[in-house]
Amino acid sequence: MDQSSHPVARVRFPEALRFWVKLGFVNFGGPTGQIAIMHHELVERRRWIDEERYLHALNFAMLLPGPEAHQLAIYAGWLLNGAPGAVAAGVFFLLPAFFLMVGLSWLYAVHGDVSWISAIFAGLSWAVVGIVAAASVRIASRALRSAFLYATAGAAFLALFVFGVPFPLVILAAGGLGLGLARRFPGTFRVGSATGRAIVADRVAPTWRRAARVLVVGLAVWLLPLAAVWLAAGRGSVLADEAAFFSTMALVTFGGAYAVLAYVNQAAVVRFGWLTAEEMAVGLSLAETTPGPLILVVVFVAFLAAYRSPDGLEPVAAGFAGALVAAWATFVPSFLWIFLGAPSVERLRGNVRLSAALVTITAAVVGVIANLAVVFAVSTLFDRTRTVEILGHPVVLPVPSSIEPFALLVALAAFVAIGRFRVNVVWVVLGAGLAGWLRWLVG
Repeated sequence: MDQSSHPVARVRFPEALRFWVKLGFVNFGGPTGQIAIMHHELVERRRWIDEERYLHALNFAMLLPGPEAHQLAIYAGWLLNGAPGAVAAGVFFLLPAFFLMVGLSWLYAVHGDVSWISAIFAGLSWAVVGIVAAASVRIASRALRSAFLYATAGAAFLALFVFGVPFPLVILAAGGLGLGLARRFPGTFRVGSATGRAIVADRVAPTWRRAARVLVVGLAVWLLPLAAVWLAAGRGSVLADEAAFFSTMALVTFGGAYAVLAYVNQAAVVRFGWLTAEEMAVGLSLAETTPGPLILVVVFVAFLAAYRSPDGLEPVAAGFAGALVAAWATFVPSFLWIFLGAPSVERLRGNVRLSAALVTITAAVVGVIANLAVVFAVSTLFDRTRTVEILGHPVVLPVPSSIEPFALLVALAAFVAIGRFRVNVVWVVLGAGLAGWLRWLVG
C-alpha cells in the first residue's frame, strides 16, 4: 500500500525479517508481555528504534481498535523497512501462533483434553511475569520524567484496576490534560534524549489522495475475501456468521485485548452458542500460555464452531476454514489502520502541544501496562483469588496464602535475567518452558 523510502539509518530487510520470524515463536504473555519483549529487543538490545519513537508508536496503537501489540509490531516494521517491513512484522507476529492454536483446537475437538499442553506452557507464563515486570520498570524510568507524569501513571493504574474506568476514557483524559497544560508548564513534558540508533522511515506525505488509495485497497483486501466466504457458505451458516461477526468486532472493540475478550465471550457463548463458558475458559488458557496475541482465542472459538457445524464440509476442513476466517477478519484491519495513520502520526512528533499530549498519554500507558501486569501476575502466580467491590466495580485480588512458590521463583529468575544480566529473551523463555515441563513431570 505504502512505498516509503529507505530509513535514515538502515536496518537491512533480511536482518529485520529474521527478527520478526523469531519474535513470532517467543512473543508470550499477551499484550503486556509482547510490548515488553519488543521494547527489550528493538529499543534496548538491538537499538533499532529509539525510546521516544517506540513510545510514540505505542501511544497510537493503544488508541486503535483491535490488538495493540500486533499493531505496534506493524508500526515498528514500517519504521524499519516501510511497507514490506510492516507486512513481514504483522504476518510473522501471528503465523507461528496461528498454526499452533489451530493444532491445539484440533486436539481439543477430537480428544477433548489439552491440560497437559497447558501445564507445559504454564512455565512460559511464569517467566512472562518477570519479563513484564523488568520492562515496566525500565519504561517507567525513561518515560516518567516529572512528578506530574508519575502521578498520571498512578492515576491511570487506579482508574483501571480499582475503579474500572473504560480504557479509552483514561487515554483521552490523559491526552486532553497534556494538551491543556503544555503551554503553561512546558518543562513538565520534556522527555530524555533517546539512546541508540534512531531508525526513521522517510515521512510519507499524509495527503487525502494517499489516504483514499490506502483506504480503498485496504478495505478490498480485508472485506472481499470475507464477502466471498459469506456468499459461498450461504446466509445462516457458521462460516458466514463468523465472517460477519469477527469483521464487525474488529471495528468496535477499543481498549485492547482484554476488552475484545469480553466482547467475544458474550457473543460466542450467549449469542451464538458456539461453545460453553467452560470451553471458552479452555481457549483463554491456551491463548494466555501460547505465543501470539491473546485475542488469538478467536481461532479456537471459530475452529470449534465450524468443526461442529461443518455445513457439508469435512469437519476438520471446516474448522480450519473457520479459524482462517476469524484470523483474517480480526487481524487484517491492523495493517489498514497503521498504513492509513502512521505517516500522520509521525508528522505529529514535531507539534509541541500534541507532543505534550502524547507524553502524558505515554505516562498513562505506563499505568495501563502496570495494570495489565498486575492482572496477569494475579492470575498466574496465585491459585486462588477473591473479588471485592469498590464503588460497584469488582476488583480481583490474590489470596496471599495461595501463591505458587515455584512459579514465583521462575518469575523472579526471569526478572533478574532480563533486568540485571540482559539475557536474551529466547533463552529465558526456553528455560522457563523447560522448568514448566519438569514441574509437570514430577507432578
